[in-house]
Amino acid sequence: MAPGGVKTKVLIVGGVAGGASCAARARRISEAAEIILFDKGGFVSFANCGLPYRVSDVIADDKSLILASPELFKNRFNIEVRIQSEVLSVDATRKFVRVRNLVTGNEYDESYDALVLAPGAAPLRPPIPGLDSPGVFALRTIPDSQYIRSWIAEHNVKTAIVVGGGFIGLEMTENFVHMGIKVVLIEGLKQVMAPLDAEMLPRVHERIQERGVELCLGDIVSRIEQQPDEGLVVETKGGKRFDAQIVILGIGVRPVTELAKSAGIELGARGGIRIDDRCRTSDPNIWAVGDACETKDIITGEFAVLPLAGPANRQGRIAADNIMGRSSSFRGVQATAICGLFDMTVACTGANEKTLQRLNMRYDKVHLSPGHHVGYLPGAKPMDLKVLYDPHDGKLLGAQCVGEEGVDKRIDIISTAIQKGGTVFDLEEAELCYAPQFGAAKDPCNMAGMIAANSIRGDAPLAHWNLDSYMNSFLLDVREPAEFERGHVEGAINISLTRLREAMESEIPAGQPILVYCAVGQRGYYATRALRLSGFNARNFSGGFRAYTNYKKAGLLAPAQ
Repeated sequence: MAPGGVKTKVLIVGGVAGGASCAARARRISEAAEIILFDKGGFVSFANCGLPYRVSDVIADDKSLILASPELFKNRFNIEVRIQSEVLSVDATRKFVRVRNLVTGNEYDESYDALVLAPGAAPLRPPIPGLDSPGVFALRTIPDSQYIRSWIAEHNVKTAIVVGGGFIGLEMTENFVHMGIKVVLIEGLKQVMAPLDAEMLPRVHERIQERGVELCLGDIVSRIEQQPDEGLVVETKGGKRFDAQIVILGIGVRPVTELAKSAGIELGARGGIRIDDRCRTSDPNIWAVGDACETKDIITGEFAVLPLAGPANRQGRIAADNIMGRSSSFRGVQATAICGLFDMTVACTGANEKTLQRLNMRYDKVHLSPGHHVGYLPGAKPMDLKVLYDPHDGKLLGAQCVGEEGVDKRIDIISTAIQKGGTVFDLEEAELCYAPQFGAAKDPCNMAGMIAANSIRGDAPLAHWNLDSYMNSFLLDVREPAEFERGHVEGAINISLTRLREAMESEIPAGQPILVYCAVGQRGYYATRALRLSGFNARNFSGGFRAYTNYKKAGLLAPAQ
């Protein structure tokens, strides 16, 4: 590359994560390039993930959300930023865009050598009567948060309805509660946080309700009625009616693709802009990055629209590299995500079980509920960890974790392992930092790897509450009698681990499959090993009675249980 880099004219439409990172990266590669960034809003490079916390004043100032101003782009990077400038259309043949200055109304054409589309995604607005009523808001931009704050102050809001149990819906629910506002959370699925499997969420649902939120699952909004006092009534398809002074829509987003359509660019089956691994569209002079794009899932091979800041930033860098003559490729996505809610953390990476079943992909799984650090040190908090893997070679396929502490660390470890094509055997051998206040000598990630590896090797094969019926098996509860009395699986026989060996000769049938469980899986593992070494056909229920309880609450138990 010549000194100073490629002399080219780059136009970027959209100035948040993907667009802003593309502009800055392009300048770092080429001092000769002319770079112009357009955004129809009044802000660029702002942290929209922080908006719910701005509504509640946890983040005290809009300026804290702005990572870079137009002035900073100009002074630091020599990048021209044109805010309140809407790109109306693309003439891909002539390589021009049509721009309207939203302040003056003036329209003009701007030429390009390379065009980057980073328009993001827009909140879904289904055809619900009353959706445009005053007091009904979506949250996507800094002005959105300002309007919501003003409405709350002007109307002395004490009651709110949040529609949608995804990231924005949950974060807005938590922040409303922080503000002393009574919340009803309506979610069309029977669970919040759709990327997780249902058995991972019962304790999250309980925590939401413990904090005073009315949780309405498996129901959808059918109508919103404006009241004479400016209040709102939300009616659901199930016939419920809720009063509120404000409604927040968090039911998802759609890719913004109008410009791509005007340019004749190919869209994917899910409605996003189709890009290759160089972030180039079907037009060789146009690239696209961020929430408007469809990208390949590295686990399933499917194309997906994934509105997350991390992939958008990486795509922005990769598009800039390729525009400026460097060969750089985007490896795809694995949907690593996290959400904090009422002192709990919910996180995931890779494929969930629902997806693997839908695609008929081969998999097995482990459930475990370790403390986030060693039990002998006060303050250990339990987490529920689920790891999915290929039972033939142990390749990691996905993971989910829910808890109060240490969740992000474990999902980040497994996410990195997935990125490198890792297996449960790699988790088994992973060398991770350990001191009593941070983890254990056998970290939860190590334990997950060991459990899965033991199952693959045949040392302690696993059973699963949602997949394995125990009707024709001997169901063995190896907890202590007092634990059994407090709650057990119907039909189970209680023989504690401490007296298992003496019971093998007379109390356990030799010719029948033995399905073992304990509280969370560890004693079940010990019992399974002892039984198998003594000639019994034994398997251990992954996650023990705790997992059984979660599956039962989620309505996922296998037939005949």
